[in-house]
Amino acid sequence: MPTYIGLMKLTHQGSKDIMNAPARIEDAVKLYQKMGGKVIGVYMVMGEYDYITVGECPSDEVMAAFALALSSQGNVKTTTLKAFTAKEIPAIFKLLPKS
Repeated sequence: MPTYIGLMKLTHQGSKDIMNAPARIEDAVKLYQKMGGKVIGVYMVMGEYDYITVGECPSDEVMAAFALALSSQGNVKTTTLKAFTAKEIPAIFKLLPKS
């Protein structure tokens, strides 16, 4: 399954209700799994983002639907990155045009 990295920033609403964040994270993990995803890790971080997640999901479409569902709750703004493993990189480079 493709790997995705989620970058999340708390909204004003999410910050005001921070004490309920652990329950919201648990609910988000359950939703991700229900949609066919596998959570590799969820991290609270310091810096530009408040949370980072790493997971696998069946497709870009399912990942997009999950990100929309999560952000529609109003507690976080999401940015999703599709990640490629070290083993996948050579095949991508082979697609580059020869100069």
